[in-house]
Amino acid sequence: MGGGQPLAGRSIVITRPAGQAESLCAALAGLGAEPLRFPLLTIAPVADPAALQSVATRLAEFALAFFVSPNAVNFALDVILPVALWPASLAVATVGKGSEAALAERGFRGVIAPQSGFDSESVLALAAFQAAAVAGKRVLILRGDGGRDLLGDTLAARGALVEYLTCYHRSGPVDDPAPLIARARAGRLDALTLTSSEGVAHLLALPGAAALAPVPVFVPHPRIAAAARDGGFATVIATGPGDQGLIDGLIGHFSARNHNAYPG
Repeated sequence: MGGGQPLAGRSIVITRPAGQAESLCAALAGLGAEPLRFPLLTIAPVADPAALQSVATRLAEFALAFFVSPNAVNFALDVILPVALWPASLAVATVGKGSEAALAERGFRGVIAPQSGFDSESVLALAAFQAAAVAGKRVLILRGDGGRDLLGDTLAARGALVEYLTCYHRSGPVDDPAPLIARARAGRLDALTLTSSEGVAHLLALPGAAALAPVPVFVPHPRIAAAARDGGFATVIATGPGDQGLIDGLIGHFSARNHNAYPG
């Protein structure tokens, strides 16, 4: 195995939504892996954009806008920016490197975001989210349907006037799981990557999902790791955040296995 191909021959399932898996799949293929796409979440725009169009006309009312994900960035701004210019007075915040990159692609600078942790708790620890900064201010949270309410509830407790806006819908997988399950039963899957707790639930609901339990699972957040362990996966490897965290975790795991299998 060449030094540039540390994942040669490894079949790795990528469960990110369609349209969000390209960079990870390309990176894994470049390392010799066989990326297998099986989106566990299906993402779609809201059927009626009227609420997004309406909020676009009153953006100046808000002091802070928080985007929960790259999907929130793209689906919201696809509707908002054709309607109105973004006010210079409206600060922008998010969580996660993917969301920061999505905002950068839209021309946003000075985005408020945690540089570690990458969850609501990390966001709430930032100075811009403390009571002294948000009390009496209007905060807009742009997200998909559902999701955790910790951020908004905590901001409201700190005195902020919080408004949620749904800008995309999430649903379960639409691909036929039979080929994936068949590969697992044949011992031809080396790893699963899981990037949301919701995705874990959808995976466990698949017909024949028990066949996946022996496959090592790689997750970029402790909350997802807990969901995977609770779901019965035998081997759960917590990695660093984002694509790079998953890649480093996969390389570390399989390099160690190769070393143990072929000592010296």
